[in-house]
Amino acid sequence: MKIDSLNNDSQNTNKWYAVYTKPQAEKKVFERLSLKGFNAYLPLITSIREWSDRKKKIATPLISSYVFVNTSMDELFNTLQIQGVSGILRYLGKPAVIRDYEIENLKILINNTGEFSNLEKFSFEKGEEVEVIKGPFKGLIAQSVCIQGKHRIIVEIESMGSLMAVNVPLTFVKKKTAILSMDK
Repeated sequence: MKIDSLNNDSQNTNKWYAVYTKPQAEKKVFERLSLKGFNAYLPLITSIREWSDRKKKIATPLISSYVFVNTSMDELFNTLQIQGVSGILRYLGKPAVIRDYEIENLKILINNTGEFSNLEKFSFEKGEEVEVIKGPFKGLIAQSVCIQGKHRIIVEIESMGSLMAVNVPLTFVKKKTAILSMDK
């Protein structure tokens, strides 16, 4: 009897999930989710698009076709009723839970003007788990990897299979294995 009540409690606990959107519908889905009372998050990056006659700042999603929703498992399936939502990201047949620190990593990346770039998913040997302790990316939890002689922090959002590369000096990071291992 106690096990069932624990399961019901975990069903009602708010967690972050990712919903798939139709192509180029992320902003509309974000607006519709917000209007329906969902706590939604859409990380946007601003870039300058140049045409022959003008330049314009454009806000585009950091991760195409995804909007993040902080809700209970019971309410999660109601997001499928929102126009533009085409599914829920799943892992092993269940809705994939996006860890709080992964959402915080996205917020840190978006809120800073530091230079970062998307990387293709590729196989590499993971280095030390680190936390950025100085600079504009302070608080970022990541994997440390050396690429082409430059020290970079590789931020892996494991639930999404996305990688971001951020240039951070060695003196701005420290080993941080306890935080990541507790969340796994």
